[in-house]
Amino acid sequence: MSAIPAQSPPGESRAPRGNGLAGANGSERVDDPSGSAADRSHGEHHSDGGRRARGEDRARHDERPDGQDRAGVPGGAGGSRVRTASRARPAPATGVTGAGRAGRLRFRPWRLLPTPTGTPFTFGYALVLVATSLFTEYADPDVVSSLLHGSSTDVAHLAQSPFLVLIASALWVAGGITSPYAIGFLLVLTALERRIGGLRTAGVFLLGHAVATLATEVPVGLSVLAGHLPDSSLHRLDYGISFGVAASVGALAGLLTPWLRWAVLAGFGWMLVDDLIAFTDPMTNWGHLLALVIGVSTWPLLRRRPGGGAARTDA
Repeated sequence: MSAIPAQSPPGESRAPRGNGLAGANGSERVDDPSGSAADRSHGEHHSDGGRRARGEDRARHDERPDGQDRAGVPGGAGGSRVRTASRARPAPATGVTGAGRAGRLRFRPWRLLPTPTGTPFTFGYALVLVATSLFTEYADPDVVSSLLHGSSTDVAHLAQSPFLVLIASALWVAGGITSPYAIGFLLVLTALERRIGGLRTAGVFLLGHAVATLATEVPVGLSVLAGHLPDSSLHRLDYGISFGVAASVGALAGLLTPWLRWAVLAGFGWMLVDDLIAFTDPMTNWGHLLALVIGVSTWPLLRRRPGGGAARTDA
């Protein structure tokens, strides 16, 4: 007796063993909760394509030169990927900026002359020299002669009151306010005071004036004592600002650029040597050369600021 297979009730299906479903060609297909094999293959292909696209986008951004912003670009199916912008490094400083160079090259002629606030020592001293020069020009000649002889740094006055006559003799300009040394006073002392200040400018001027005066008058007194010069040489009229100006020229040259420094020294030095060769006033001419050397000897002191820094050295 053959067994009759059991039949399922109507509307009820039996689950295949092992979840296998026979296809039309008799092959068995395995159920996949995430979708069919074709769908899975299509998703993997799409994901791989997205990863490759993101890699190419990153490579393109990385190849951009530094200093350009790197913006986010669309990535794969998951959205967009944003990279942090790379900030350009500032260019290293190369010295004076364009504005600074323009400021240094701009010529300001009014700075050649003294001002009450910028160069108070030179400005006040210049007013005194203008007043005494006008006095010698328009006052009574006998009064002027008496004052000049009383202010002379001759041997007789230096032996009696050296400090008083050294100051008094520097209040007069030999040759008037239009003389070369009067013009040189304005230009040289203004430039020097703008670099080292009024106190040290006064020190340079007085140092050259006093030392050069003593160096030229003391030999005169010794020569008179030795009998080589007459007694009238003890009262030789000697006044003016030329020794102080010569020392200021020498000091200022040390604060200029090298080419201008040697040009000033060569030009002014040749003028002094030419006067010495002319032999019109050899004692005064030797005093000018000595004052110039005194000014040059102050370079190491003037190139250092009182606070320890270096003084401004330019043209």
